[in-house]
Amino acid sequence: MKTFKLYILFAVITTGNLCFSQSSKADALYENRAYVEAAEIYSELPKTAVNLEKLGDCYYYNSEFDRAYQAYKQVYDLKDNTELSEDFYFKYFDVLKGIRKYEESDEISTLHLNNPINTKSFKSLLKRIIPYEYELINLTEDIGGSNFGVGIYGDKITFASTKNLKNPNYEWNSKPYLDLYEGKVTVGNSITLDSIEPFNKKINTSKQHESNAVFTKDGKTMYFSRNLKKRIDLDSTKIAVVSIFKAELVDDEWTNIEPVPFSSDTYSTMHPALNSDETRLYFSSDMPNTLGSFDIFYVDILDTNSFGEPVNLGKNINTIRREQFPFVAKDSTLYFASNGKIGFGGLDLFSSSYKNSKYLDALNLGESINTEKDDFAFVVIDSLNTGFLSSNRTGEDNIYTFKRIENERTYTIEGLVTDKVTGEILPNTTVTLFDEDGNVIAEQLVGEDGKYQLTTKPNQKYSVEGFQPKYIPQIEFFDTNDKGNIEFNIELEIESYKDAEEIVTDDEEGNTYIELENIYFDFAKWDIRPQAAKTLDVLVALLTKYPRMEIQLGAHTDSRAGFEFNLELSQKRAQATLEYMVENGISRSRLTSKGYGETKPLVPCGDDCTETEFSINRRCEFLILK
Repeated sequence: MKTFKLYILFAVITTGNLCFSQSSKADALYENRAYVEAAEIYSELPKTAVNLEKLGDCYYYNSEFDRAYQAYKQVYDLKDNTELSEDFYFKYFDVLKGIRKYEESDEISTLHLNNPINTKSFKSLLKRIIPYEYELINLTEDIGGSNFGVGIYGDKITFASTKNLKNPNYEWNSKPYLDLYEGKVTVGNSITLDSIEPFNKKINTSKQHESNAVFTKDGKTMYFSRNLKKRIDLDSTKIAVVSIFKAELVDDEWTNIEPVPFSSDTYSTMHPALNSDETRLYFSSDMPNTLGSFDIFYVDILDTNSFGEPVNLGKNINTIRREQFPFVAKDSTLYFASNGKIGFGGLDLFSSSYKNSKYLDALNLGESINTEKDDFAFVVIDSLNTGFLSSNRTGEDNIYTFKRIENERTYTIEGLVTDKVTGEILPNTTVTLFDEDGNVIAEQLVGEDGKYQLTTKPNQKYSVEGFQPKYIPQIEFFDTNDKGNIEFNIELEIESYKDAEEIVTDDEEGNTYIELENIYFDFAKWDIRPQAAKTLDVLVALLTKYPRMEIQLGAHTDSRAGFEFNLELSQKRAQATLEYMVENGISRSRLTSKGYGETKPLVPCGDDCTETEFSINRRCEFLILK
């Protein structure tokens, strides 16, 4: 019995040592990004949260989302027993999208990433606002390997591929290293990629990746991505840095192949793209001070064949995640791939219009081109509405040619009009839409529900105004740039004059008055006395402050003369007050005058009034009409 117990103890110790040894080996492979080999070992190790997350990572980084989901779900189900990072939640969210579990991915994003998403509503929205629908044809499904990243090279295209089986395998995914190829697209009964040839060995190396070539229009300069041979240690992890290289065509040979000066051996620069006039080179990088793991930058190409300092394109383009594969069209529209903006899974394709020297918020290109997998490396041939993109939607990277068809788009602005102080809905408010020059585009009188909806156009600047009589109009400015939002919901909270100004009040009948010191006139006269002018100057200031305010100037007399005389006198006093306002810059169209004579005394004392009571009745009132 003692011998049996010792045997069991020895077996437990041996098994534990073996597990520890295998775990260390898996961790070493994981840290060196040999994910295929690491996954084989992690799958046999005890199902701890740490092992399962790393197993999921191995599948995640090779786009095996079904397997990654099985591992991550077990980690998530154990979340009560372990502390999960934001990075984990994002990967789990990304994987859920990658297998089209959108309701679950929305929940993860809402609960754990502080980013509420409703993919169903987002899909519905995009169908109405995307500028194009896309028809795709797989161009490389028959040539083998992974293929992506088209560059236009004269009448040919270039692309990266793992089709060279003579290349050694890359530990990350156990596939051959990438090389650059050129080929000719032939359009006949079908579209084919023919005459495929690799670039020479000065460009293609055996143990380095080459990809994403872009060429100047004269074909004499090429920029492309290549990883450096030496890996760097970053947080105990070996990182393969990628740099942009520049090559020159001399006597039909690519030579003078050097990294660009803004690259580094401590961070990556990749995915070069030229603008139309070749004055800027765009690229993706994880250099210091990026917003996320990779951002899109540009550098100016200077006359001296040197480069300016890298400029980050900012938050309209970049997120805390990955932005890569830029392409700049002839009209300066930027196309790029991102997994940090709202999309359908993996990398999605986005566009951003260029206006007033900056890129506007980006728009997802929609479900006809984006899938739950990685969709990236978009290139458009401007004059033909055709082009290329890359995608691993079938499980392998392939190049697709596309034709894009214009989509009918309708943009709207909508919202609710409420009282700023009470929060009550304000029926019968006039909502007016103006263009950027202040011209009226549309107008609507809201109903009992206080809601409005007006039609707009994409890529325009607008303002919208809510106007209600006796309220201060509220103006909001907005633009309809392509940011995936056409239903601009602007709540118009307008404030009444009486809430905004102490000198404005309502009477018992609901009339709104401006309370000012009484204006006195000499007996039987209508001249504006100096003291009255000071009071009216306050009124001028108020109407200047609120340019939409319209008022009635009402003059009243006492009862110490005949009825007809008092009525005429009050009309002259009201008119004199109006003329004073006009002389001081207030538009006549905003003013009306009315003489009431002795018909509306404040103190109904008839002919038995005291001098004080007579003076109270002899007044000028300012009634707000609008």
